[in-house]
Amino acid sequence: MALSDKSRNEAVLKAITANRLRDGEVIFLAPGSGWVERLDDAALFEDSAAETALAAAKAQAEGEQFAVDVYTFDLRVVDGQRVPVKTRERIRALGPTVRIDLGKQAAA
Repeated sequence: MALSDKSRNEAVLKAITANRLRDGEVIFLAPGSGWVERLDDAALFEDSAAETALAAAKAQAEGEQFAVDVYTFDLRVVDGQRVPVKTRERIRALGPTVRIDLGKQAAA
């Protein structure tokens, strides 16, 4: 079951990410099993629900040849902001770290 940002503030949650085949864009599983480009719009899961959602998302994305490298990653919701635990996922969610005028953080 997906969780809202307001539930379990600062608890470690999971999101599902992949790369869209058409253009290589980093995408995230949205509530309702669609895909979105912004982490803020992604579905959040507890550990128990994440593996089930991952299996379904992976089968659908790869079966439709829509996305590859589908996996879960850990994040926390801190003061209403989704913060990936690992630096790799922060970069995937926001874009380059040396030029904040580029990538997704520039559009925010």
